[in-house]
Amino acid sequence: MEQYLLGLDNGGTIIKAALFTINGKEIGIASRTTEISTPHSGWTERDMETLWDQNCACVREVIAKTGVQPETVAGIAVCGHGKGLYAWGKDNRPAYPGIISTDNRAWKFPEKWKAEGTHAKLYDRLCQQFMACQQVSILAWFKEHDRKTYDNIKWAFSVIDYIRFRLTGEAYSEATNISGSGLINVRDACIDTDLLDTLGIPEATGMIPPIRYSNERLGSVTAAAAEKIGLKAGTPVAGGMFDIDSCAIAMSVTRPEDFCTITGTWTINEFISKKPVTGTAIAMNSLYAIPGFYLIEECSSTGAGNLEWVIHNCFTGETPQDGKKLYAHLDDMAAEVPADDCDVYFLPFLQGSNRHPLAKASFIGLTSFHTRAHLLRSVYEGVVFSAKGHIDKLLSIREKPAAVRMAGGAANSSFWVQMFADILELPIETVTGVKELGALGCAMAAAVSAGIYKDYNEAATVMVRISSPVYPNHSMVETYRSKYEKYTAVCEALDTVWNRFEV
Repeated sequence: MEQYLLGLDNGGTIIKAALFTINGKEIGIASRTTEISTPHSGWTERDMETLWDQNCACVREVIAKTGVQPETVAGIAVCGHGKGLYAWGKDNRPAYPGIISTDNRAWKFPEKWKAEGTHAKLYDRLCQQFMACQQVSILAWFKEHDRKTYDNIKWAFSVIDYIRFRLTGEAYSEATNISGSGLINVRDACIDTDLLDTLGIPEATGMIPPIRYSNERLGSVTAAAAEKIGLKAGTPVAGGMFDIDSCAIAMSVTRPEDFCTITGTWTINEFISKKPVTGTAIAMNSLYAIPGFYLIEECSSTGAGNLEWVIHNCFTGETPQDGKKLYAHLDDMAAEVPADDCDVYFLPFLQGSNRHPLAKASFIGLTSFHTRAHLLRSVYEGVVFSAKGHIDKLLSIREKPAAVRMAGGAANSSFWVQMFADILELPIETVTGVKELGALGCAMAAAVSAGIYKDYNEAATVMVRISSPVYPNHSMVETYRSKYEKYTAVCEALDTVWNRFEV
């Protein structure tokens, strides 16, 4: 009897379920879009019960579409966005709506901890900068602004820990997620009560479930969950992981020399190391999905979500006349404007910034000459320029890789992939044959957990297929170098005024 592996990917806006054979063939996908609430400027939330219902609906749909029998599913794992907070209450129900990683309500706490010297005191254990969207900042915000909710929190879950909890009834903190939360000692991979005392949230010690790794079996699908989700009760559930780890695993990032960029809602840029990289400009070290490795990361919510906003607000109802799909049509429209003829710059800060906590998205350099095509091209370029800022930091502490492996929505655009190669001045590789890389990484975790493969290296050998590289167009190098310098100068100039803006 053939076996299958199920991956669930809970992004900031879209939930996806994908079913794979044990050799990595993707045989079915189902998705749902979640409704995001913004009750105040800078807040982004979604209903946790609806989120669980949508996960169940995705699994039921992909099982029905493929005709796979539930008992042939050898394992399931969940990946999802990092940061944010999905708080489970002492009354055995969600304590508050799920808070997404684009939420900025707690922005003052990282600033405060930095100014007071608290971050410097804790840095050797944290191995990362504080961010407004981390659990640590959000919990501090609740303690100060909503004590009733804070006192009711039993478990401070990430999104994947929450969905796994609903599947199994067992509470755990998966290592890749909790290590990016600001709540634990990353260097020693443990809960640190002194750290939380110093941050003024000692109560959080009891809110952190036991820490486990991505490929460990962390329970089975309960009878109640099985009835709702359409799987067999007792189906093994692996730990799963932060979606940036899951995509990296699905791109066969298993060695320190590998390097990848993921451009979805966020731009995530990363490599792995046997030890944390501290004392540098690098913002984030976290535990990687492979025990014994740290993920060295530079990221911000400045990715392809900016293009989605432009499509929704500027291209609603756009019908390509040539029968192409909308995204291919937009690629062609942006490509009609040569790079050196587009002196418009887009700062991709619609959902946050890698420059300043209060920075806002902006088009710079517009005149009456410019068209929608100029605006569109500037959005593509701005997203890559933001990623380059992160990548330059990472490459300042290591050798250049032979190639950069790329995933996320931008990797589906050959125009955008070429632009990444030209601006980064490095070859770009993608994964072939699979649309849902996050879900594939989950499937690989489920396969290792179920004993189908001994480790991620063996799973990657069988389940991952890497494309031939897309090489830089060297005739574009000087053009893009000049444009990036101007983009950086605009950002630096505006950094001096953002404090006059409210969240």
